Amino acid sequence: MLFELRIYEILPGRMDAIMNRFSQHTMRIFERLDIEVVGFWQEVVGRSDRLVYITRFESQADREAKWTAFQSDPEWLQVRAETEASGQIVARVINSYMTPTGFSPMQ
Repeated sequence: MLFELRIYEILPGRMDAIMNRFSQHTMRIFERLDIEVVGFWQEVVGRSDRLVYITRFESQADREAKWTAFQSDPEWLQVRAETEASGQIVARVINSYMTPTGFSPMQ
């Protein structure tokens, strides 16, 4: 099992745009492409320009195949173009790959 932590640093004034894009479009595309989302979070103390989420995959190869499919998906490309017509939304993406420990309740 492989988990991917993704931290999106959002450009000023664009948090509503990223939240709407995920809720109205991206989650549906993820579901269609079998990209499993463990959860989404926003910081309540500290920075207010970040959207954090975790996805789960069977393996690194599974992750690569699904992200490749997502990045070239015609619906995603259209949604991205439309939602960024008034400007870029995400300034930077920070991601890391994690595997659960033997004592983790989530395996």
